[in-house]
Amino acid sequence: MVFRIPALLAALTVHEYAHARVADYLGDPTPARAERLTLNPIAHLDPVGLIMLWLFQFGWAKPVPINPYCFRNGRNGIIMVSFAGPASNILLALFSALALGIMAKFNVNSYAVEQVLWLLYSYNIMFAIFNLLPFPPLDGSKIVEVLLPARAAELYERMAPYAPFLLVGLIYLGVISAITYPLQRFLSLIIHSIVGVLL
Repeated sequence: MVFRIPALLAALTVHEYAHARVADYLGDPTPARAERLTLNPIAHLDPVGLIMLWLFQFGWAKPVPINPYCFRNGRNGIIMVSFAGPASNILLALFSALALGIMAKFNVNSYAVEQVLWLLYSYNIMFAIFNLLPFPPLDGSKIVEVLLPARAAELYERMAPYAPFLLVGLIYLGVISAITYPLQRFLSLIIHSIVGVLL
């Protein structure tokens, strides 16, 4: 159980830091002013969200505050900032898989390191896919809202307050896992293929 802590902290922290870093790159000073432009886990953690994640595999970090009106490229910036979190999780999963592959190739044996890397890989795959779902307040919903026509986006935004309850219900019924599990397997296959080429 203790190995889950560093894996969870790394996955959550990198995800939120990526949002903050891309927003800052696009000209928004809000994350820096909120002291979120850091890899310090304490700045990004929501205590309740972390406990929920620990107990039920469903939780959240503290959302990074942004001001889209500060972005140099307008609404496209929302897509870039939103996708940055899941993209960072994919990269971290790739790094974890590469590290595990290198350890296996050179017969490096460390149970603790292997467990942390495996959990880091698993959590990042899970976070990447889950956060791309089109349910507010997940990252995928922000991308969808930008891509929708104005009238549809307005209706989508009106549904946002009810979306978390719908999401929890679908998780409880097993619908979300039925959707995300095949996508996680597909992403894993891609990462394993990349690792196979590199090693």
